[in-house]
Amino acid sequence: MYEKMDKRDRASQFRQRLARAMEEAKVSQSGLARRIGVDRSTISQLLTDEGARLPNAHVVGACATALGVSADWLLSLSDRPESAAELLAGSLSMTEAPRALVDERIFEWHQQAAGYKIRYVPATLPDMLKTRAVLEWEYAPHLGRTADQAIGASEDRLSWMRSAQSDYEIAMPLYEIHSFAHATGYYHGLPLDVRLEQIDHLLTICEQLYPRLRIYLFDAKRLYSAPITIFGPLLCVFYAGSHYMAFRDRDRIEIFTRHFDTLVREADLTARHLPTHLRQLRTAITGPVPTPG
Repeated sequence: MYEKMDKRDRASQFRQRLARAMEEAKVSQSGLARRIGVDRSTISQLLTDEGARLPNAHVVGACATALGVSADWLLSLSDRPESAAELLAGSLSMTEAPRALVDERIFEWHQQAAGYKIRYVPATLPDMLKTRAVLEWEYAPHLGRTADQAIGASEDRLSWMRSAQSDYEIAMPLYEIHSFAHATGYYHGLPLDVRLEQIDHLLTICEQLYPRLRIYLFDAKRLYSAPITIFGPLLCVFYAGSHYMAFRDRDRIEIFTRHFDTLVREADLTARHLPTHLRQLRTAITGPVPTPG
């Protein structure tokens, strides 16, 4: 919210900003007059009048459009000279999300955010933590003959992400890890030996990389989150299926960071408790080890 400004101060700043916009656009008084359909004397008066009056909304809007700035900026209602359309284009982008592992766009975002904390709500188990056998089961039917090559390339990127100097916080619903362990829902048909190998792999990674890698499990009956990755203060990215929707403006990044922090704060299982939970799941799908008779 902007502080209330004296009328004379606002009029004075309008003249300064109009002159600045004309200079940066390399537009003369005559040129601006032609663009907005007024006499040159009108532009001259806008730039030199020492009074407290501002031009009418039509003239302000026409000047803003002709000079490629926002009317709010000319009137000191905003500190950003860009138009609303330019601000939106700069803060929000849509990128195609191919059915693949770590594509070029995602990997580039991770590289840009190296050293920052990365917060992540995955759509399934995080790709960066999956075994090769799980990746093959999941992606081979869609990638066909290129599956082996794609998985090999992605393994290198996933290894880079695991070794990068970034802290990773991952939050996902409890049912996701339960569905995986019991091969239900999305994971229907996943062989037992593949699931056991994956659970053992998660145990190893969680113990080796903690506290730089922390995984939290929340109850989806109480909390919900769309798949989202927050790359430090740089951007947050929603996964919408066929596209990624990326926000770069500070306010939205802060809002979604607070949302993620709520998932962590209210998680039913914290990163410290995850290994115990994984061992219990392992026992549940294999049965207890028989005691020697």
